[in-house]
Amino acid sequence: MKLILLGLFCAISISASAQWFTKHERFSQLPQVQDNSISRFTKVELRRNQKIGTKTVPPSEYNMDLAEHFVMRTAQHNMRFRIYDVASYNFSDLARLYVQQNRFSEAKWYFLQSNFLSRQQNNDKLTINNLMNLAGVKSDIGDFVLAQQDLLEARDMASAHGWLIDLILVEKKLKLIQGSRITSSRPEPRYASNAIASQTSVD
Repeated sequence: MKLILLGLFCAISISASAQWFTKHERFSQLPQVQDNSISRFTKVELRRNQKIGTKTVPPSEYNMDLAEHFVMRTAQHNMRFRIYDVASYNFSDLARLYVQQNRFSEAKWYFLQSNFLSRQQNNDKLTINNLMNLAGVKSDIGDFVLAQQDLLEARDMASAHGWLIDLILVEKKLKLIQGSRITSSRPEPRYASNAIASQTSVD
């Protein structure tokens, strides 16, 4: 029995060791993995003083209508519940929206409404701001005299409170309106060739 087991063990060990000497077929190597990491891309370096330019997208007509609707509803709500201090700011915001759309008559009316409420609330900061914006609207319409009156009133209020920044802004606005008034009232230049042509047409 021992001899039979020994013979079987030797036969198994010989067949197992024979597998190491047989040649196996080699498979082809796998392709190299490509490096797709960020490090292989070229780095873009910005200079210290180089600034990235920003591009402003003009608001669309839909956005303007949406903003107008929202501010109008808010102003109506605040007026209904007599929250006049907030409503005065709502009317001022609404007027600025109309200025952006060149709707100057509506902007003028809402600036006047905001000014009326801000005077009632003794909010002189908002009153000065409204007077400056109102002067800008009136100068765009062509009412330079009324625009100058609004700016003179705003200047008096700013100087009474000692608000230097507001005073400087009013003075700048006043000079701009005075300059635009001079250029608009300046007559068109007449040239000799035009005068000769008009004289010959009369003859």
